[in-house]
Amino acid sequence: MELTLLGTGAPAGLPRPGCPCAACATARGPYARSATSLLVDGALLLDLTPGAALAAARAGHTLTGVRQVLLTHPHDGPPVELPAGLPSAGRVPDGRELTLISGHRVRAVPMDAPGTGYEVTSPEGVRLLYLPPGGSPAGVAARRRPYDLVALDVTGRPDALARLRAAGAVGRETDVLAVHLDHDVPPGPELDRRLAAAGVRAVPDGTALTVGAYREAPTPPRRTLVTGGARSGKSLEAERRLEAYPDVVYVATGGGRDGDAEWAARVGAHRERRPGSWHTEETCEVAGLLAADGPPLLVDCLSLWLTDAMDRVGAWDDETWARTGEKALRERVAELVAAVRATPRTVVAVTNEVGSGVVPATAAGRRFRDELGRLNAAFADECEQVLLAVSGQVLVLRG
Repeated sequence: MELTLLGTGAPAGLPRPGCPCAACATARGPYARSATSLLVDGALLLDLTPGAALAAARAGHTLTGVRQVLLTHPHDGPPVELPAGLPSAGRVPDGRELTLISGHRVRAVPMDAPGTGYEVTSPEGVRLLYLPPGGSPAGVAARRRPYDLVALDVTGRPDALARLRAAGAVGRETDVLAVHLDHDVPPGPELDRRLAAAGVRAVPDGTALTVGAYREAPTPPRRTLVTGGARSGKSLEAERRLEAYPDVVYVATGGGRDGDAEWAARVGAHRERRPGSWHTEETCEVAGLLAADGPPLLVDCLSLWLTDAMDRVGAWDDETWARTGEKALRERVAELVAAVRATPRTVVAVTNEVGSGVVPATAAGRRFRDELGRLNAAFADECEQVLLAVSGQVLVLRG
């Protein structure tokens, strides 16, 4: 099956006409995208958009062989002129299947939002799934084998990809493409970095792919450390890296603080951001979780884990620290680092950078700063990727 992506952008395109935002200002050249439209084997056009005929010509194709034009969502922009010779565009009722003269079978997939998804099977049995902007399949049934390719609104609905993975519709070898790309994610390397963490890729408009052909599947980093200062966006970045995966275990090392309304508000804000399918473990026994098989772990955060570890060994008292505390803390940190090295799970951990600001006024404060720096360095050594969040922007330090 040959798939040509005539466009890969949101319905309004990228850049949006008249939009002054930074993402639109930098969406030039290969990062400019017209509204998403897919041409399948020259016979099926999924979504008719302005300039489809010209886009096909730029990609080395014509629309003269198209036998069916299907729409996934209402077109709210200017009227789209139907190119000469194309059949009228329409939508297939949910659950209905039709067979084209070319031998392709198309089944309409019901969505949980306005729109229709389409499952397309070639005469050779190659299968792709195309979903509309902002849509996720309504009630994904378990599948016997994954799709060969899935094109969907990953940046707008990462939970849709998580649900497809949970149902077995997206597997290790499935080629997942991000389409309907809008200005909510900066284009270029930043977009590629975010998508790669979810095992997804974006391609320029006009790209032609052979669906079902062998390709080397992307390998997202299995262990990631995200560090940064206060309110730098590090926790949000960590959550983004796993939002397209089902059954994530969120390891909250801070616990609860009775009577602390401000802390409760912080915890509540984090909880509201997390997908409903995630499970929360409030514990500092992180090494045990790392040693067990299971879904991905998001550990937030190592600085609170270290606070608990220092509490346990009496590290805040100078005499206890000198006598037994330092040795006991080193052992506990070594246990955590060894668990990260040996873990079979995907892990994203969050930590704080506290050594770049004011020098703490107390010996205990300076001790915490130094020990956190040592912990961060040791943990980072065991991670395939290390990220630094600064003012909401993410710098790749490793990987």
